Amino acid sequence: MEMGSNVQLLIGIFVVAFLLIAFEKWHRTTVSFFSAILVIVLGFLTPEEAWNFIDFNTLGLLLGMMIIVAFFRRTGFFEFVAIKAIRISKGNFFALFFFFFMLTGFVSAFLDNVTTVLIFSPIIILVARMTGISPFPFLVGEIIASNLGGTATLIGDPPNIIIGSAANLSFNDFVVNLTLPVLLVMVITVYFLKFLFKNKYKIDGKFDLSTVKIDERGAIKDRVLLFKTLGVFFFVIVGFILHDRLHLLPSIVALTGAVLLLFVTNYDPEKLLHEVEWTTLFFFGGLFVLVGALEKFHVIENLANLLLRFSRGELGLILVVSLLSFVFTVIMGAIPFVVTMVPILQSIITKTPGIHANALWWTLSLSACFMGNATLIAAAANLVVAGISEKTQDKITFKNYLKYGLLSSIVSFLIALLYIIIRYYVIK
Repeated sequence: MEMGSNVQLLIGIFVVAFLLIAFEKWHRTTVSFFSAILVIVLGFLTPEEAWNFIDFNTLGLLLGMMIIVAFFRRTGFFEFVAIKAIRISKGNFFALFFFFFMLTGFVSAFLDNVTTVLIFSPIIILVARMTGISPFPFLVGEIIASNLGGTATLIGDPPNIIIGSAANLSFNDFVVNLTLPVLLVMVITVYFLKFLFKNKYKIDGKFDLSTVKIDERGAIKDRVLLFKTLGVFFFVIVGFILHDRLHLLPSIVALTGAVLLLFVTNYDPEKLLHEVEWTTLFFFGGLFVLVGALEKFHVIENLANLLLRFSRGELGLILVVSLLSFVFTVIMGAIPFVVTMVPILQSIITKTPGIHANALWWTLSLSACFMGNATLIAAAANLVVAGISEKTQDKITFKNYLKYGLLSSIVSFLIALLYIIIRYYVIK
């Protein structure tokens, strides 16, 4: 089989896999694993290459945090936070929605968004159960807020870590340049979602506080376990913030915390491991292999380079980078797309003296991170929440998420693009 035919077949496999995930006739994990095995059997990747394309740092981070969350679940901590949130809302559904949306976004700026949604999803489901509302709009809001909030800092979203490392941008650089557009987009998005949800989900009505059991004192089931879990969790958070200086991967930090909790509590690991979202982890494994095959054959890189040739001037380049982010983040996810684009932008910046390099980097960060909300497979946090939602009666699927994710992404994307143009080409 010739090289061109190989690439066409590989693209065909990816497109079919994407459509099968979208139409949900088979579980997304089944499709992901089948596609991964297919590209190995057909010779696109050797087993060794496939293994190397799997991002074990992401999988390890997820596994470690899932185990820590399982410990929190046993303490009653989630019930306690849920009760506090209900009290703050004073019986107003939208106040509750607004509270979780903004808090999720804020926490995501300092923790990675996957860790954030692992913490907040159980709380949101508990609140929904206690107040009698569907958890669906709250979980969708959580996904969107985590990806938006994480865009504001260097450590909040993995694409930013990649960009910051490549462009030598500091934590403060991200805060100074991205906090304003992120805050603006979050405020607009929370009200836009209220508008989108109004016909199907009641998130702007009232509920009777007297019908909700809100005994805060009785919420904590095991204070000793809570003390141990909070203590370990504190050191995990410090480890996340300092992982570069400590020369430790985030996965090692999370897994160390999980193992330390198992050791100091002497809990049966088999029972805790039953609470791990294994289908989500295996889905990611298959997806990494499939996207890795595309990377090996330079499919996305060649398409990106082709489109970049049509850009005219610096502003044209900004528009093309935004367009590429809009299209390819939806298809392959924010992380693989940013990994592909970084060397392309570095080459362009090197070959074009006087170009406003930072404007290109902020364009890539905002557009890729914001478009990570478009579909379920566009960002890791989306899939984690979808996996957790499968235990509820109103689970998140590719199809029912698309309306809210895609529309809110388009709004945030346009605001980000407008911000870049005004900030760097109008105000200067």
